[in-house]
Order: sequence, then C-alpha cells, then structure tokens
Amino acid sequence: MSGSTTDSFLDAVGHVPDEALVDAALADAAPSILWLAHPDRPTAAPALAGRTDADLVVVGGGFTGLWTALCAVEADPGRSVVVLEAGETAVGASGRNGGFCDASLTHGLENGLGHWPDEMAELSRLGDDNLDGIEATIARHGIHCGAERTGELGVAVADWQVADLAASAEAHRALGMHVELLDATGTRALVDSPAYRGGLLLPDGTIMLDPARLAWGLRSAAEAAGVRFHDHTAVQAISRSGPGVEVRTDAGTVTASRAVVATNAFRPPIRGVRRSVATVYDHVLATEPLNAARKAALGWSGRQGVGDVGNQFHYYRLTPDDRILWGGWDALYHFGNRVGPEVEHDDRTTRTLARHFLATFPQLEGIRFTHRWAGPIATTSRFTCAWGTTHGGRVSWAAGYTGLGVGASRFGARVALDLVDGRTTERTELSMVRRRPFPFPPEPLRWPAIQLTRRAIQRCDRRDGRRGPWLALLDRFGIGFDS
Repeated sequence: MSGSTTDSFLDAVGHVPDEALVDAALADAAPSILWLAHPDRPTAAPALAGRTDADLVVVGGGFTGLWTALCAVEADPGRSVVVLEAGETAVGASGRNGGFCDASLTHGLENGLGHWPDEMAELSRLGDDNLDGIEATIARHGIHCGAERTGELGVAVADWQVADLAASAEAHRALGMHVELLDATGTRALVDSPAYRGGLLLPDGTIMLDPARLAWGLRSAAEAAGVRFHDHTAVQAISRSGPGVEVRTDAGTVTASRAVVATNAFRPPIRGVRRSVATVYDHVLATEPLNAARKAALGWSGRQGVGDVGNQFHYYRLTPDDRILWGGWDALYHFGNRVGPEVEHDDRTTRTLARHFLATFPQLEGIRFTHRWAGPIATTSRFTCAWGTTHGGRVSWAAGYTGLGVGASRFGARVALDLVDGRTTERTELSMVRRRPFPFPPEPLRWPAIQLTRRAIQRCDRRDGRRGPWLALLDRFGIGFDS
C-alpha cells in the first residue's frame, strides 16, 4: 500500500504499511508500562498518619522530588527531610518516559539560543556538569539502572530537515561541542532505515537508562541518608505556620521550616504553578526483544538514542534487554489539564505510532509490540523548567521540563533548594530561572489555543517546515507548545 496520505511522516518516508501488518504488530500489546513491570519495584512506603515535623518537606516523589531530597541531605546530613507522594515512586512521568538522560537544560540547543543566547555557553556548561553529577551519583550509590553514555542521533526523514541538521551542527560547533554531520549513508551505517536522509550525532551528551530503576535507586539512597517517605499521601494544602509552613494531607500534617513542591504534571497544592504549565500525554510502544537476525538487520551497535527532527517527532532507543522503545509524535492535551487512567490510552495515537514504526523499519515486518502506555508531561510555553516561590519564600516549586526531565530534574531540584534556602548562586542568577515563561491562558481558552497550535504544527511539517502565520506569531513572543 502506498501513495499520498494526510500523514506528513508517511508522505516523507514514502511508505505506508498495510493495516493488516499494524493489526498483527499490536495484537499482543498489553496496556502496561515496561519499566514498572520489574521485580525490583519497591514496596510502597506507609501513608502519613498523624503529625510530624521536619526541616524540609518535599511534595512529590518523582525525579524532581527525589533529587531535592537526596541533594538536601547530601549537602547537610543533619537536615530532616520528609517526602510526600500521592501515588508511589516512579508511577508518574518518572517511570513512563523513554529513559533519555540528556545534558540539555534548555530543551535542545536551538531552543536555548532562541531564548537565552547570551547565557547559552553557561547553560551548556551547567548542563554538562549536571549530567556528570548524575553519572557520579549512579556510581556512588551503586544504582543499577542500565546507564550507558551512548549519545544521541538526530535523523532527517525529509529533505527540508537535512538543512536543519546542518544549521544545528554549526550552532553546536560554535559553542565548542563535538558533533558529526552525516549523510544518508553515514546515518544508515549507525542505524539502518530507508527513511533516513541524513543525521547529526551528538556522541557525548546523553545517557540511556532505565528511568524507573533510577528513581527507585535515588529513593533507596535518600532513605539510607535518613529521608522519610510516605506514599499514597496526597497533599491538600500548604499554609504558613509561625516561621515555617504546615503541609496538610487527608490523614496527617507535616510542620516544616521549608517546603519544595515537585508535582510537575500533577495538580499542585499551590496556585502559582498552574498557569505556567500544561499537562500533555505522550504515548509509547515497546517491542518484543530483538533476536540476533533482527539486530543484524538494524545495525545500531552504538545503542544511541535516536530522534527524528520534525516539529512532530519520534524518539526511540534500545532497552537493556534489546527491545525497541518507540514513542512521541503526538502530544495530547485534555481539557482542564486532566490526568488519570481515563485519558491514558488513545487507540488512534497507538495505531499511528505502530504505523510509523513499520514505515521506518520495514525490515522488521512481523515484529510484535508487547507493551503500550502513555504518560503525563508538564510543558511550559518555552519548553523548559519554570521556578517560583510562595508563602513568603518558605515554599519553592519547579515544574515543566517538556520531556527532558530525566536529566534536567536534578538541576531543577538544586535551583528549587537554592530558592527555598534563600541562597544566591550562579543557578539562581540565570535569566531562565529569574524570568517565568509566558503563562498559558486559563480554561476555557487553554484547550482551543493548544488545539490551534497542534494543527499549525501539523501543517508546518506537511509544508516542508514553513511555519505559517500562527506559529510565526508565537515565535515572535517566544512561546509555543511541544512534547
């Protein structure tokens, strides 16, 4: 089956898989999260009951909350820290992502240059230092999360994207970064797909890992340092209490000197976060493990993370047991920032992902997907984390990594600690930290504005990257929507 479609990716690739092949590939795909189906998953900590005290209370047990807790006690071993998590460690975005742990703090170099050109050298240095710090933490605490510093390969699947890769290579080299610009043959020598027109290899700035096992390892390290965790403990309100704050849950209360709110995509107990972030759902598939013949058909001996470079894009990687994890393309926003099981699965998006996978790797015809899932992502209008303080500086918050939170969350946590402790550091002096992103409009305006932007992005890719009037207007004000 071939010919023109309304799908910009399939039109660019020039191959439309038969729907019977899509049906067969998805026949055994269970609505289950690959990373969480693991015997290493820790048992839930007891829910908070009654009253307790702490120097610092952290609201949210995902990556930002975990890094906040661990960094706080490593910097001050005598500090008492309590973490309150509404679910369990890694059940949110921290356990549902692709496991790309990237050095970028700015959602890629180009986005950073668009917002903070004068600070980009400093932001790049801080990003590299942050990634080194993550790697050192993994080694120091013996966290077994399959971490491999493989780098990342950006691939062009349309001619207009080849020019974008060349411009990106120049921008990276101008900042002294090592990159390799590849033609189609060179790209296919790394990972073999007839869809590839060119590639850009960044060999040093990405660690591939199992995100859930990283989260569980960070929790174990924090617990060993004295941090107290309470799962199934949703925070209802935060209020001032003397020189500190009181954090109230359904069944208990924590009185603390300071608090950090790290709920990210989930509804925060303070209003200041809500205008800054929108919650979108990203969808993911995972194949059965590749046998020797299929691995040989792909190449991929470097195990790099891969992403195509359109406005709508896929990201994919080999897991430690040699499955292909394949996600991205469409970011779905649900009215009112809604999250929960009722919006996690979308059959149309799942089929689109499977169709695109088979178009990218036709040599894998007959492969089966074993897992399909979705996860919430908090995005800001500039695609990077935002920070703020409330309650007279007693409470800080960080949210909105737009898909690169595995790595940037450690930096986000350290900024949040700087802010709540009243410290002026090179991190807090950054424009990225001092200035908030342009807020999303409240409902009922938010939903139609995001849908209008999604449609404009789709048209842009169908029109060889031409932005159009709506996206040009957003670009002028430095705002947008992405996954």
